[in-house]
Amino acid sequence: MRDDWPERRGPCHIRTPHYLRGRQGRIEAVLGAFPNPEDLAFARPAPQRVLYHVLFEQPLLFHEGEPGDTALVEIFEHWLEPATPERKAA
Repeated sequence: MRDDWPERRGPCHIRTPHYLRGRQGRIEAVLGAFPNPEDLAFARPAPQRVLYHVLFEQPLLFHEGEPGDTALVEIFEHWLEPATPERKAA
């Protein structure tokens, strides 16, 4: 998951929760392609983006919960990046 903060660069409409940025998850399902809501919010042309269900381990996100607790989140493709060896070990 990209660790990016576009809201620091000016007005934006972010659909990706702050607590997930920079975290590693696992793609569970491809949900299809949809117009990018980050562009639609400003009446800009909205390219189609693939939307995924991404699964995260809840204890690593919130520092609470039991092993095996998860959070399933819908995330558009432009917020995802491949896991690096360093991040896989973290």
